[in-house]
Amino acid sequence: MVAATAVFAGMMTGLGGGTAAAADPIIESKTLLADPTSPNGSRIVKAEYKDDRNLRLYVHSTAMDKEIVVDVQRPADASEPRPTLYLLNGAGGGEDSASWQAQTNTLEFLSDKNVNVVQPIGGSWTYYTDWIADDPALGRNKWKTFFTEELPPLVDGALGTNGVNALAGLSTSATTVLALPIGNPGLYKAAASYSGCAQTSDPVGSEFVKLTVETWGGGDTMNMWGPQGSEAWVANDPFVHAEALRGMELYVSTGNGLPGRWDTLDGPHTLPGSYGLANQILVGGVIEAGTNFCTHNLKGRLDSMGIPATFNFRDSGTHSWGYWEDEFRASWPVLARGLGV
Repeated sequence: MVAATAVFAGMMTGLGGGTAAAADPIIESKTLLADPTSPNGSRIVKAEYKDDRNLRLYVHSTAMDKEIVVDVQRPADASEPRPTLYLLNGAGGGEDSASWQAQTNTLEFLSDKNVNVVQPIGGSWTYYTDWIADDPALGRNKWKTFFTEELPPLVDGALGTNGVNALAGLSTSATTVLALPIGNPGLYKAAASYSGCAQTSDPVGSEFVKLTVETWGGGDTMNMWGPQGSEAWVANDPFVHAEALRGMELYVSTGNGLPGRWDTLDGPHTLPGSYGLANQILVGGVIEAGTNFCTHNLKGRLDSMGIPATFNFRDSGTHSWGYWEDEFRASWPVLARGLGV
């Protein structure tokens, strides 16, 4: 990080110091500030510069032995090192149309913020965790290693960040953003979790996991964490390991499954047609009622441990994008405090 910051300062001096504060040296030169490697040898193999704010990184993960696409939106003012928000997609991993970029204007909302926005693409149906075995359908998955050991030092070095990180995620990744701090305490200063289930090892939580991984994703949770209730299931349960969340800025939200303002026929955040609306209300309603149950349990757990967090229990709303866009905006002050912006 020291070396990257020194490179950053040197480039800004070459650009005229403070008079060129609005210029982003990375975008202007189409060159990353450094060529770092993570402790296990992971590295950035290529960078593509999409426009004056956005670039795409191709990261070789040694743990998974494959390239991961990572989209980056640079800070509004990149004249000094800035923090990083890791914005995680849901069950589809951003590989489909169900992504922050496709379904919301969140990146536009963040366009005037002094933060690097990092969106990894991939890992559908995996819960972004480390699997204990390769899976015939979903391959090799070591996502906890990726997010806690491989990607952060690469982002910090190549983009010249200030090393302060936060996480935000929805649905399955709403569980992930509460689980990753277990793997590397102190790495993330804030987390925002929308419509997730923190408890993964009890009967209710494990059924959520199996529904996502097996029924929808075609994977096998035996390859993920072994038999239900085994040590790996417990080790990855944020509810059990809530102590790891102490000291973080936390925002947790959920609807209750009842139709709300974004559940209207052919609405801007509704699946198309009457069938789409029915699916969103029925299936999305049942899922959100489940996350409501989990989130109330998490609040009780954190309250009993004296761990402060901001909770928002909406009086309506299904498991759908309109509410997640709203919740991201509502959570921004909490994330901003953790990021120091």
